[in-house]
Amino acid sequence: MRIYMQTQADLAESPRFYQLSLQQDLLGGWTLYREWGQQGSRSSLKREVYLDHDSAISAFEKARDQQVKRGFRIVFSQGLDNSHAY
Repeated sequence: MRIYMQTQADLAESPRFYQLSLQQDLLGGWTLYREWGQQGSRSSLKREVYLDHDSAISAFEKARDQQVKRGFRIVFSQGLDNSHAY
């Protein structure tokens, strides 16, 4: 699963972005990657590991909802079914 979010661009600076990606690892666990920064400059990356799918989905949705509340808009989403779509 993947979601790419972005803030509204203004004339003074380029938009900020926030990307969430959830991937299953080879041992059956789940890794949530969070990447954020300003478009065209360096970004930061955080990785969180979850043992089960439900807790990984919960963390993914919580992170998405927090960023939407901060003014980010979803630009692209991939791999979300209807039960988990925003």
